[in-house]
Amino acid sequence: MRRLLMFALVMLLGTTAAWADDANDCLKGEGDIQIRGCSRIIKSGKLFGKPISKTNLATAYTGRGIAYESKGEVERAIADYNKAIALDPKFAKAYTNRGVAYRKKGEVDRAIADFTKAIALNPKSAIAYTNRGIAYKNKGEFDRAIADFTKAIALNPKSAAAYYNRSKTYANKGEVDRAIADFRKALEINPKAKKALKALGVTP
Repeated sequence: MRRLLMFALVMLLGTTAAWADDANDCLKGEGDIQIRGCSRIIKSGKLFGKPISKTNLATAYTGRGIAYESKGEVERAIADYNKAIALDPKFAKAYTNRGVAYRKKGEVDRAIADFTKAIALNPKSAIAYTNRGIAYKNKGEFDRAIADFTKAIALNPKSAAAYYNRSKTYANKGEVDRAIADFRKALEINPKAKKALKALGVTP
């Protein structure tokens, strides 16, 4: 009897570890590891051995979508974001990520619509504002882009991406001094921006 109990305990601990691995891979993994972890959760319909909620299932689909997108499989990513949104229509992150995928496809208006929806759901999302700003910049709507980058910076003053993209937009408008000031700020936050400064012939 004792041996049976020990065997059952070992099996339970092994299963628990597997559930934990799937969750960790889905939330924090990259590429194929993330895809496998999220796919196992989606297929089983369980998280840590319990039936998964719609919100958590939407998170799993979004995680897999991010992994597909990182591999350049944009259509598969969009399909997963669609499923996430169908499961949880108020999941702002899924809209933001789908917007990025649409922008990569060149479908800028659809991207802007998704970023706008994400902002409506989460007005404090600096990431959504930054991404919508990039979409507006791509359309040549520089003033709208700058407004979004400025809002993103107000929400997250340490957003190197917002400063970097606002500087590029100022450069597009011919406002060189403002562009350089934002490049310097981006460099202060993220030293990797140094290459961008050198491209402009600016010494940090």
